[in-house]
Amino acid sequence: MDLFNHQLRLHADPSRVVVRPFHIPWSATNGQGQSRAERMIAEVLEMSPREASDQLAAVLKDFEARHWQTRRVFMTRYDDMAEQMGLDGSNIGDEKRQLIGAYFCHEYSYAAAALMNPSAVPHFDQSGMPPGAQRILMSLRAVGEGHISSVAFREGIIGEDNELRLAPEPPFATAADAPGIDGEEMPSGPITVHRHRDSTLSGTVIFPITEAQSKGLEDLRLVHFTHDDGTIEWLGTYTAYNGAKIQSELLRTRDFRSFDLVPMTGTAARNKGIALFPRTVNGEYLSIGRQDGENLYLLRSDRLDHWDDGDLILTPVFPWELVQIGNCGPPIEVDEGWLLLTHGVGAMRKYSIGAALLDKNDPSKVLGRTREPILAAADQDREGYVPNVVYTCGAMRHGDKLFMPYGIADSSVGFAFVDIKQLIARM
Repeated sequence: MDLFNHQLRLHADPSRVVVRPFHIPWSATNGQGQSRAERMIAEVLEMSPREASDQLAAVLKDFEARHWQTRRVFMTRYDDMAEQMGLDGSNIGDEKRQLIGAYFCHEYSYAAAALMNPSAVPHFDQSGMPPGAQRILMSLRAVGEGHISSVAFREGIIGEDNELRLAPEPPFATAADAPGIDGEEMPSGPITVHRHRDSTLSGTVIFPITEAQSKGLEDLRLVHFTHDDGTIEWLGTYTAYNGAKIQSELLRTRDFRSFDLVPMTGTAARNKGIALFPRTVNGEYLSIGRQDGENLYLLRSDRLDHWDDGDLILTPVFPWELVQIGNCGPPIEVDEGWLLLTHGVGAMRKYSIGAALLDKNDPSKVLGRTREPILAAADQDREGYVPNVVYTCGAMRHGDKLFMPYGIADSSVGFAFVDIKQLIARM
Protein backbone atom coordinates (compact mmCIF):
# COMPACT_ATOMS: atom_id res chain seq x y z
CA MET A 1 0.00 0.00 0.00
CA ASP A 2 1.19 3.52 -0.82
CA LEU A 3 1.74 5.32 2.51
CA PHE A 4 4.00 8.35 2.41
CA ASN A 5 5.46 9.37 5.75
CA HIS A 6 6.41 13.05 5.64
CA GLN A 7 9.73 14.03 7.19
CA LEU A 8 8.21 16.93 9.15
CA ARG A 9 7.77 16.46 12.91
CA LEU A 10 6.27 18.73 15.54
CA HIS A 11 7.69 18.51 19.05
CA ALA A 12 6.94 19.78 22.54
CA ASP A 13 8.38 23.24 23.02
CA PRO A 14 8.74 24.73 26.52
CA SER A 15 9.44 28.16 25.03
CA ARG A 16 5.79 28.42 23.88
CA VAL A 17 4.24 30.33 26.76
CA VAL A 18 1.06 32.28 27.40
CA VAL A 19 -0.03 34.65 30.15
CA ARG A 20 -2.84 33.11 32.17
CA PRO A 21 -4.87 34.32 35.15
CA PHE A 22 -3.24 33.42 38.45
CA HIS A 23 -6.18 32.34 40.61
CA ILE A 24 -5.59 33.15 44.27
CA PRO A 25 -8.25 32.06 46.78
CA TRP A 26 -9.61 35.26 48.28
CA SER A 27 -12.34 33.83 50.47
CA ALA A 28 -9.93 32.94 53.27
CA THR A 29 -9.08 35.91 55.48
CA ASN A 30 -5.99 36.78 57.44
CA GLY A 31 -5.79 38.08 61.02
CA GLN A 32 -6.84 41.56 59.88
CA GLY A 33 -10.02 40.28 58.22
CA GLN A 34 -8.57 40.74 54.72
CA SER A 35 -8.49 38.15 51.98
CA ARG A 36 -5.15 37.38 50.38
CA ALA A 37 -6.19 39.18 47.20
CA GLU A 38 -7.37 42.24 49.15
CA ARG A 39 -4.04 42.40 51.02
CA MET A 40 -2.02 42.23 47.79
CA ILE A 41 -4.06 44.97 46.14
CA ALA A 42 -3.86 47.15 49.24
CA GLU A 43 -0.08 46.86 49.35
CA VAL A 44 0.24 47.94 45.71
CA LEU A 45 -2.07 50.90 46.35
CA GLU A 46 0.11 51.94 49.31
CA MET A 47 3.24 52.10 47.13
CA SER A 48 4.51 55.49 46.15
CA PRO A 49 4.18 56.33 42.45
CA ARG A 50 7.94 55.92 42.05
CA GLU A 51 8.02 52.52 43.76
CA ALA A 52 5.08 51.25 41.70
CA SER A 53 6.75 52.50 38.50
CA ASP A 54 10.03 50.76 39.42
CA GLN A 55 8.26 47.48 40.26
CA LEU A 56 6.29 47.52 37.00
CA ALA A 57 9.47 48.28 35.03
CA ALA A 58 11.13 45.22 36.60
CA VAL A 59 8.20 43.00 35.61
CA LEU A 60 8.15 44.34 32.06
CA LYS A 61 11.90 43.85 31.73
CA ASP A 62 11.42 40.15 32.47
CA PHE A 63 8.26 39.50 30.48
CA GLU A 64 7.35 42.18 27.93
CA ALA A 65 9.49 40.70 25.15
CA ARG A 66 8.04 37.22 25.77
CA HIS A 67 4.39 38.13 25.33
CA TRP A 68 2.14 40.09 23.03
CA GLN A 69 0.70 43.41 24.25
CA THR A 70 1.78 42.65 27.82
CA ARG A 71 0.65 45.98 29.25
CA ARG A 72 -2.82 45.53 27.78
CA VAL A 73 -2.98 42.01 29.20
CA PHE A 74 -2.16 43.38 32.65
CA MET A 75 -4.79 46.10 32.29
CA THR A 76 -7.41 43.54 31.24
CA ARG A 77 -6.53 41.38 34.24
CA TYR A 78 -6.81 44.42 36.51
CA ASP A 79 -10.29 45.09 35.12
CA ASP A 80 -11.27 41.48 35.89
CA MET A 81 -10.03 41.78 39.46
CA ALA A 82 -11.62 45.20 39.98
CA GLU A 83 -14.99 43.77 38.95
CA GLN A 84 -14.59 40.69 41.13
CA MET A 85 -13.44 42.65 44.18
CA GLY A 86 -15.75 45.64 43.77
CA LEU A 87 -12.71 47.91 43.52
CA ASP A 88 -13.20 51.63 42.82
CA GLY A 89 -10.35 52.43 40.47
CA SER A 90 -11.22 56.06 39.73
CA ASN A 91 -8.14 57.31 41.59
CA ILE A 92 -5.73 54.54 40.56
CA GLY A 93 -3.18 55.39 37.88
CA ASP A 94 -2.36 53.17 34.91
CA GLU A 95 0.94 51.94 36.30
CA LYS A 96 -0.59 50.70 39.54
CA ARG A 97 -3.42 49.10 37.57
CA GLN A 98 -0.93 47.26 35.40
CA LEU A 99 1.08 46.17 38.43
CA ILE A 100 -2.03 44.84 40.17
CA GLY A 101 -2.88 42.95 37.01
CA ALA A 102 0.62 41.46 36.89
CA TYR A 103 0.27 40.09 40.42
CA PHE A 104 -2.78 38.14 39.27
CA CYS A 105 -1.15 36.65 36.15
CA HIS A 106 1.39 33.93 35.58
CA GLU A 107 3.33 32.49 32.67
CA TYR A 108 2.36 28.99 31.54
CA SER A 109 4.27 26.73 29.14
CA TYR A 110 1.34 24.97 27.55
CA ALA A 111 3.28 22.41 25.47
CA ALA A 112 6.33 21.82 27.66
CA ALA A 113 5.64 18.11 28.22
CA ALA A 114 4.07 16.92 24.97
CA LEU A 115 2.37 17.77 21.70
CA MET A 116 0.27 14.92 20.35
CA ASN A 117 -2.98 13.37 19.06
CA PRO A 118 -3.91 15.76 16.23
CA SER A 119 -6.99 15.93 14.03
CA ALA A 120 -7.33 17.65 10.65
CA VAL A 121 -10.20 19.33 8.79
CA PRO A 122 -10.50 21.62 5.77
CA HIS A 123 -9.79 25.22 6.71
CA PHE A 124 -12.67 27.70 6.80
CA ASP A 125 -10.80 29.93 4.30
CA GLN A 126 -10.00 28.29 0.95
CA SER A 127 -9.59 31.53 -1.00
CA GLY A 128 -6.65 31.77 -3.40
CA MET A 129 -5.90 28.04 -3.39
CA PRO A 130 -4.50 26.74 -6.72
CA PRO A 131 -5.85 23.49 -8.22
CA GLY A 132 -4.76 20.47 -6.22
CA ALA A 133 -4.09 22.45 -3.05
CA GLN A 134 -6.16 22.76 0.09
CA ARG A 135 -5.79 24.86 3.20
CA ILE A 136 -6.03 22.77 6.37
CA LEU A 137 -6.61 23.34 10.04
CA MET A 138 -5.34 21.00 12.75
CA SER A 139 -6.12 20.65 16.41
CA LEU A 140 -3.41 19.33 18.72
CA ARG A 141 -3.36 18.16 22.31
CA ALA A 142 -0.75 20.23 24.15
CA VAL A 143 0.39 19.03 27.58
CA GLY A 144 2.00 21.40 30.07
CA GLU A 145 2.75 21.75 33.77
CA GLY A 146 0.82 19.32 35.95
CA HIS A 147 0.12 17.13 32.90
CA ILE A 148 -2.82 19.40 32.08
CA SER A 149 -3.97 19.15 28.48
CA SER A 150 -5.22 22.05 26.38
CA VAL A 151 -6.23 22.48 22.74
CA ALA A 152 -3.81 24.16 20.34
CA PHE A 153 -4.26 24.80 16.62
CA ARG A 154 -2.03 24.86 13.56
CA GLU A 155 -2.82 25.98 10.00
CA GLY A 156 -1.20 24.83 6.80
CA ILE A 157 -1.54 23.85 3.14
CA ILE A 158 -1.46 20.41 1.54
CA GLY A 159 -0.93 19.96 -2.18
CA GLU A 160 -0.27 17.39 -4.82
CA ASP A 161 2.57 14.89 -4.52
CA ASN A 162 2.30 14.72 -0.70
CA GLU A 163 3.19 18.36 -0.20
CA LEU A 164 2.73 19.84 3.26
CA ARG A 165 3.54 23.36 4.41
CA LEU A 166 2.61 24.61 7.86
CA ALA A 167 2.02 28.27 8.55
CA PRO A 168 4.70 29.60 10.90
CA GLU A 169 3.71 29.86 14.52
CA PRO A 170 3.39 33.48 15.64
CA PRO A 171 6.01 34.58 18.16
CA PHE A 172 3.34 35.01 20.84
CA ALA A 173 0.52 32.68 21.88
CA THR A 174 -2.70 33.83 23.54
CA ALA A 175 -5.28 31.98 25.59
CA ALA A 176 -8.91 31.96 24.46
CA ASP A 177 -10.90 34.01 26.94
CA ALA A 178 -14.19 33.54 28.74
CA PRO A 179 -15.09 37.05 29.93
CA GLY A 180 -16.32 37.42 33.49
CA ILE A 181 -15.12 34.05 34.74
CA ASP A 182 -12.72 34.17 37.61
CA GLY A 183 -12.42 33.35 41.24
CA GLU A 184 -12.21 30.32 43.46
CA GLU A 185 -15.13 28.38 41.99
CA MET A 186 -14.87 27.03 38.47
CA PRO A 187 -18.14 27.19 36.52
CA SER A 188 -20.15 24.17 35.38
CA GLY A 189 -22.29 23.66 32.32
CA PRO A 190 -21.87 25.05 28.79
CA ILE A 191 -19.45 27.92 28.26
CA THR A 192 -18.27 30.06 25.35
CA VAL A 193 -14.65 31.09 24.88
CA HIS A 194 -13.36 33.67 22.41
CA ARG A 195 -10.19 33.95 20.39
CA HIS A 196 -8.49 37.30 20.94
CA ARG A 197 -9.47 39.69 18.18
CA ASP A 198 -5.85 40.24 17.12
CA SER A 199 -4.58 36.67 17.56
CA THR A 200 -4.12 34.16 14.75
CA LEU A 201 -5.65 30.72 15.13
CA SER A 202 -2.18 29.14 15.07
CA GLY A 203 -1.38 31.25 18.14
CA THR A 204 -4.55 30.41 20.08
CA VAL A 205 -4.83 27.93 22.95
CA ILE A 206 -8.04 26.76 24.65
CA PHE A 207 -7.45 25.91 28.30
CA PRO A 208 -9.67 24.07 30.79
CA ILE A 209 -12.20 26.44 32.31
CA THR A 210 -14.99 24.44 33.94
CA GLU A 211 -14.76 22.12 36.94
CA ALA A 212 -15.27 19.06 34.74
CA GLN A 213 -12.33 20.15 32.54
CA SER A 214 -10.03 21.24 35.36
CA LYS A 215 -7.31 18.66 34.67
CA GLY A 216 -7.52 18.62 30.91
CA LEU A 217 -9.17 18.92 27.52
CA GLU A 218 -8.03 15.73 25.82
CA ASP A 219 -8.01 14.42 22.24
CA LEU A 220 -10.26 16.76 20.27
CA ARG A 221 -11.72 15.03 17.21
CA LEU A 222 -12.66 17.77 14.76
CA VAL A 223 -15.14 17.28 11.95
CA HIS A 224 -16.32 19.55 9.13
CA PHE A 225 -20.08 19.05 9.60
CA THR A 226 -22.75 19.76 6.99
CA HIS A 227 -26.23 20.26 8.43
CA ASP A 228 -29.36 19.15 6.60
CA ASP A 229 -30.04 22.76 5.55
CA GLY A 230 -26.61 22.99 3.90
CA THR A 231 -24.97 25.16 6.56
CA ILE A 232 -21.47 24.31 7.76
CA GLU A 233 -20.26 24.00 11.33
CA TRP A 234 -17.00 22.70 12.74
CA LEU A 235 -17.67 20.28 15.56
CA GLY A 236 -15.29 18.48 17.85
CA THR A 237 -15.72 15.88 20.55
CA TYR A 238 -13.17 15.71 23.36
CA THR A 239 -12.67 14.26 26.83
CA ALA A 240 -13.06 16.56 29.81
CA TYR A 241 -11.06 15.30 32.81
CA ASN A 242 -11.20 16.63 36.37
CA GLY A 243 -8.59 14.37 37.94
CA ALA A 244 -11.10 11.71 38.97
CA LYS A 245 -13.82 11.46 36.33
CA ILE A 246 -14.10 11.83 32.58
CA GLN A 247 -16.97 12.97 30.41
CA SER A 248 -17.38 13.64 26.71
CA GLU A 249 -17.99 17.22 25.62
CA LEU A 250 -18.71 18.98 22.34
CA LEU A 251 -16.90 21.95 20.80
CA ARG A 252 -18.94 23.97 18.28
CA THR A 253 -17.82 26.85 16.08
CA ARG A 254 -18.77 28.42 12.76
CA ASP A 255 -15.93 30.96 12.55
CA PHE A 256 -13.10 29.83 14.88
CA ARG A 257 -13.54 33.15 16.66
CA SER A 258 -15.87 31.88 19.36
CA PHE A 259 -16.13 28.31 20.60
CA ASP A 260 -19.01 26.78 22.52
CA LEU A 261 -17.88 24.05 24.93
CA VAL A 262 -20.92 21.92 25.73
CA PRO A 263 -21.10 18.93 28.12
CA MET A 264 -22.75 15.93 26.45
CA THR A 265 -25.36 13.81 28.15
CA GLY A 266 -26.44 10.19 27.86
CA THR A 267 -24.95 6.86 28.87
CA ALA A 268 -22.34 6.89 26.10
CA ALA A 269 -21.07 10.33 27.13
CA ARG A 270 -19.43 8.84 30.20
CA ASN A 271 -16.79 7.30 27.94
CA LYS A 272 -13.88 8.59 25.88
CA GLY A 273 -13.47 8.86 22.16
CA ILE A 274 -16.83 9.65 20.57
CA ALA A 275 -16.32 10.57 16.89
CA LEU A 276 -19.09 12.25 14.89
CA PHE A 277 -20.11 11.44 11.33
CA PRO A 278 -19.79 14.58 9.12
CA ARG A 279 -23.53 14.65 8.28
CA THR A 280 -26.76 12.97 9.22
CA VAL A 281 -27.53 9.54 7.77
CA ASN A 282 -31.19 8.67 7.18
CA GLY A 283 -32.17 11.70 9.25
CA GLU A 284 -30.12 10.70 12.31
CA TYR A 285 -26.95 12.02 13.87
CA LEU A 286 -24.42 9.18 14.07
CA SER A 287 -21.17 8.67 15.91
CA ILE A 288 -18.67 5.96 16.71
CA GLY A 289 -17.87 5.28 20.37
CA ARG A 290 -16.26 2.73 22.66
CA GLN A 291 -18.68 2.08 25.52
CA ASP A 292 -16.93 -0.85 27.20
CA GLY A 293 -13.25 0.05 26.83
CA GLU A 294 -12.73 -2.76 24.31
CA ASN A 295 -15.09 -2.66 21.30
CA LEU A 296 -16.55 -0.13 18.87
CA TYR A 297 -20.24 0.81 18.69
CA LEU A 298 -22.41 2.79 16.30
CA LEU A 299 -24.36 5.43 18.25
CA ARG A 300 -27.54 7.16 17.03
CA SER A 301 -29.21 10.33 18.30
CA ASP A 302 -31.61 13.11 17.41
CA ARG A 303 -29.27 15.59 19.14
CA LEU A 304 -25.57 16.30 18.75
CA ASP A 305 -25.05 16.65 22.50
CA HIS A 306 -26.84 13.50 23.74
CA TRP A 307 -25.65 9.93 23.12
CA ASP A 308 -26.91 6.70 24.60
CA ASP A 309 -25.88 3.08 24.13
CA GLY A 310 -25.42 1.92 20.56
CA ASP A 311 -24.96 -1.17 18.40
CA LEU A 312 -21.79 -3.24 18.54
CA ILE A 313 -20.06 -3.18 15.13
CA LEU A 314 -16.36 -4.00 15.65
CA THR A 315 -14.52 -6.24 18.11
CA PRO A 316 -10.80 -7.08 18.36
CA VAL A 317 -9.97 -9.86 15.90
CA PHE A 318 -6.39 -9.58 14.68
CA PRO A 319 -3.22 -9.93 16.81
CA TRP A 320 -2.29 -6.24 16.56
CA GLU A 321 -5.61 -5.22 18.18
CA LEU A 322 -6.41 -8.05 20.62
CA VAL A 323 -6.23 -5.91 23.77
CA GLN A 324 -8.74 -3.31 22.56
CA ILE A 325 -9.80 -1.22 19.58
CA GLY A 326 -11.04 2.35 19.25
CA ASN A 327 -11.72 4.95 16.61
CA CYS A 328 -9.06 7.28 15.25
CA GLY A 329 -11.39 10.13 14.40
CA PRO A 330 -14.61 10.82 12.50
CA PRO A 331 -15.62 8.51 9.62
CA ILE A 332 -14.65 9.86 6.18
CA GLU A 333 -17.11 9.61 3.30
CA VAL A 334 -15.68 7.97 0.16
CA ASP A 335 -17.35 6.46 -2.90
CA GLU A 336 -17.29 2.97 -1.40
CA GLY A 337 -18.81 3.91 1.99
CA TRP A 338 -17.59 5.35 5.29
CA LEU A 339 -13.86 4.95 5.86
CA LEU A 340 -13.18 4.64 9.59
CA LEU A 341 -9.64 4.80 10.93
CA THR A 342 -9.18 2.62 14.00
CA HIS A 343 -6.49 2.05 16.56
CA GLY A 344 -5.61 -1.31 18.00
CA VAL A 345 -3.59 -2.28 21.06
CA GLY A 346 -1.53 -5.45 20.85
CA ALA A 347 1.19 -7.27 22.78
CA MET A 348 3.39 -5.07 24.98
CA ARG A 349 0.66 -2.37 24.75
CA LYS A 350 1.80 -1.42 21.26
CA TYR A 351 -0.63 0.92 19.48
CA SER A 352 -1.19 0.69 15.73
CA ILE A 353 -3.55 2.35 13.25
CA GLY A 354 -5.83 0.38 10.93
CA ALA A 355 -9.08 1.00 9.07
CA ALA A 356 -12.56 -0.36 8.45
CA LEU A 357 -15.15 0.34 5.75
CA LEU A 358 -18.81 0.85 6.74
CA ASP A 359 -21.83 0.76 4.46
CA LYS A 360 -22.81 4.26 3.32
CA ASN A 361 -26.55 3.86 3.88
CA ASP A 362 -26.35 1.56 6.91
CA PRO A 363 -23.07 2.17 8.76
CA SER A 364 -23.86 -0.67 11.20
CA LYS A 365 -22.75 -2.99 8.38
CA VAL A 366 -18.98 -3.53 8.23
CA LEU A 367 -17.89 -4.14 4.65
CA GLY A 368 -14.22 -4.73 5.37
CA ARG A 369 -11.30 -4.08 7.70
CA THR A 370 -7.53 -4.20 7.44
CA ARG A 371 -5.94 -7.44 8.60
CA GLU A 372 -2.63 -5.64 9.26
CA PRO A 373 -2.02 -2.12 10.55
CA ILE A 374 -1.47 0.65 8.04
CA LEU A 375 0.85 2.44 10.49
CA ALA A 376 2.60 1.10 13.58
CA ALA A 377 5.18 2.40 16.00
CA ALA A 378 8.62 1.55 14.63
CA ASP A 379 12.22 2.68 14.84
CA GLN A 380 12.53 6.28 16.07
CA ASP A 381 8.75 6.63 16.32
CA ARG A 382 8.73 4.21 19.27
CA GLU A 383 10.47 6.48 21.75
CA GLY A 384 8.80 9.12 23.90
CA TYR A 385 6.69 9.85 26.96
CA VAL A 386 4.53 6.76 26.29
CA PRO A 387 6.59 4.47 24.03
CA ASN A 388 5.24 2.30 21.21
CA VAL A 389 2.20 4.44 20.42
CA VAL A 390 0.95 5.96 17.17
CA TYR A 391 -2.47 7.61 17.36
CA THR A 392 -4.58 10.06 15.39
CA CYS A 393 -7.77 11.91 16.30
CA GLY A 394 -8.80 12.46 12.71
CA ALA A 395 -7.64 12.42 9.10
CA MET A 396 -9.21 14.23 6.13
CA ARG A 397 -9.69 13.45 2.46
CA HIS A 398 -7.54 15.25 -0.09
CA GLY A 399 -8.31 14.10 -3.61
CA ASP A 400 -7.59 10.37 -3.82
CA LYS A 401 -5.58 10.34 -0.58
CA LEU A 402 -6.04 10.72 3.15
CA PHE A 403 -3.98 13.32 4.93
CA MET A 404 -3.33 11.84 8.37
CA PRO A 405 -1.50 13.69 11.13
CA TYR A 406 -0.69 11.36 14.01
CA GLY A 407 0.75 11.40 17.51
CA ILE A 408 4.01 9.61 18.22
CA ALA A 409 4.66 8.12 21.68
CA ASP A 410 2.39 10.75 23.30
CA SER A 411 5.23 13.20 22.65
CA SER A 412 5.29 14.56 19.10
CA VAL A 413 3.34 14.71 15.84
CA GLY A 414 4.08 13.19 12.44
CA PHE A 415 2.25 13.30 9.10
CA ALA A 416 1.31 10.67 6.54
CA PHE A 417 -0.50 10.51 3.20
CA VAL A 418 -2.44 7.31 2.46
CA ASP A 419 -3.79 6.21 -0.95
CA ILE A 420 -7.54 5.57 -0.44
CA LYS A 421 -8.01 3.01 -3.22
CA GLN A 422 -5.03 0.98 -2.08
CA LEU A 423 -6.18 1.15 1.52
CA ILE A 424 -9.64 -0.20 0.66
CA ALA A 425 -8.09 -2.88 -1.53
CA ARG A 426 -6.26 -4.20 1.54
CA MET A 427 -9.52 -4.95 3.35
